[in-house]
Amino acid sequence: MELLTSLEWRYAAKKLNGKKVPQEKVENILQAIQLAPSSMGLQPYTVLLITDPAIKQKIQPIAYNQSQIVDSSHLLVFAAWAQITPAHVEEYIAHTAATRNIPVETLAEFKNSLLGMVTRNTDEQNFQWASKQAYIAFATAIAAAAEERVDATPMEGFNAAQLDELLGLQEKGLRSVTILPLGYRDEENDWLAKLPKVRRQKEKLFIVQ
Repeated sequence: MELLTSLEWRYAAKKLNGKKVPQEKVENILQAIQLAPSSMGLQPYTVLLITDPAIKQKIQPIAYNQSQIVDSSHLLVFAAWAQITPAHVEEYIAHTAATRNIPVETLAEFKNSLLGMVTRNTDEQNFQWASKQAYIAFATAIAAAAEERVDATPMEGFNAAQLDELLGLQEKGLRSVTILPLGYRDEENDWLAKLPKVRRQKEKLFIVQ
């Protein structure tokens, strides 16, 4: 299984060498994000693709000065919707009907179910749900990057409020959740590069009933 080989290859690179990732590989990773599963298919998140060195320089101190931010080729910021509104649902239903070439009225039951869920929850509850959906896309991106032999370092270590302010996310109705630098490992200077992968033993990780 090629995916298992790719997952064995990947690790959270601590040092990147600054080499540029070919655009074709980046596009494949982005397409994998687009195809990632999401509850009810809503995909209540947006992914920012950052290549501007000046912006990455400003993000680095917000991310506790982690070097992968500035040494990355591309920087992905996964941001969940701060609010999920009836307008979001209406747009999604209309897009679904158009994509599948069906009357929008045939989706009324599904639409009402989705509306009922998002309206009975608080904005914070909806944001937490949206964040979980963003993490599914985040994990998909990590696996896709491994398939392309592109290093991807998952990051939660950053000040979300400061990053949101820097990127103007509040005005876009977004709140940052995770960061994913893409690039290539610096094997000579990364202490983790040649160490064996450590994972819980199968007999402890899985329960078979």
